[in-house]
Amino acid sequence: MYKTDHERFIDCMEYRPSDRRPNHELGVWAQTVVRWREEAPEAAKSLGWNWFVQEDAIGLDRREYVPVNYSFMPGYAYEVLEEDDEIIVARNGNGIVTRALKPGSVGGARMCMDEYIGFPISRPADFADVKRRLVAAAPQRYPTDLAARLEAWKRRSSVLVLGHNCAANGFYWRAREFMGTENLSLAWYDYPDLMHEMMEFYADFIIETSRPVLERIEVDYFCLNEDMSMKSGPLLGPDTYRTFIYPHLKRMVEFFKSHGTRYFAVDTDGDPTVLIPLLMDAGVDIIWPIERASNVSPQEWRRRFGKSLRLWGGVDKRVLALGRDAIKAHLREFIPLIVEGGFIPTVDHTVPPDVSWDNFRTYIDLKQALLRGDFAELE
Repeated sequence: MYKTDHERFIDCMEYRPSDRRPNHELGVWAQTVVRWREEAPEAAKSLGWNWFVQEDAIGLDRREYVPVNYSFMPGYAYEVLEEDDEIIVARNGNGIVTRALKPGSVGGARMCMDEYIGFPISRPADFADVKRRLVAAAPQRYPTDLAARLEAWKRRSSVLVLGHNCAANGFYWRAREFMGTENLSLAWYDYPDLMHEMMEFYADFIIETSRPVLERIEVDYFCLNEDMSMKSGPLLGPDTYRTFIYPHLKRMVEFFKSHGTRYFAVDTDGDPTVLIPLLMDAGVDIIWPIERASNVSPQEWRRRFGKSLRLWGGVDKRVLALGRDAIKAHLREFIPLIVEGGFIPTVDHTVPPDVSWDNFRTYIDLKQALLRGDFAELE
């Protein structure tokens, strides 16, 4: 029996059988877009490139997003501080000064990460200027036609999410943006009062900015983007997380679920394994994207954490460049999770430019067979 995108999503999350599992993906590098347009111009023409929403050409399911702006209002003025043929040093809208390599950039997307050299907070007194830019529930945080959209969404057949991807960046993410990784690592110890204030303030900000929407509609999930881990583990230990972040995450999750949000997701790259028990205890339902280069896997997390933790991601992007046989073998590993449910396979981040269009199309075709339960096609 055919099901809607919404129905099969809930079936998967609740470990029920369905016509197939959801087909979701994150997206691609800007440099990958350039490559595919050269390799397969006709196929590339059919792509809309916003894969969090939908992509009919590769069968991605539809998701819709309540557009809430959780960012700085006002943002910092963009300012170029230094520039030559190779590098540009500039302050962005988050008040962060970066040094960026210009060669290889496509539409502002770099081939390598910027070097971060300046931040809005270097001492406790600086937090006041940050807070004035994060006034919760300000009217301009919502679209002017929000009421009409909410009424239409009550009759939806697709998944509804509060906030676009990376709209509501989390406790660690925002603190790192405010201070930088090195300074933040020291601030838990040097400025504990500031960090307690910052975590409490940010939880209040997310809750109160979300409240006007959640009092009028129930959403399927909310994702807190954290990126608080690296290959060898998280960038803060369990004791620090428990002391500063956990109590506020717990009350945030309780608020969302008390207002009808079905699932609460946390996004972090790297290996957050030692923090997952704290996330689950706070009520988090979903972790993604399960970055395989960090030696983590959805199979191991399911064995370790059980069905209370839903898993998204886990497809090793490095395998996609290796061709059909390697892709088949990799996808076969997910068959037990597909049968069981609570798992949506996606590439473990955006698709890099070493993946050809032919290899990506092979991956998509084989993944669709996996999602339908046509496992013989993976032999």
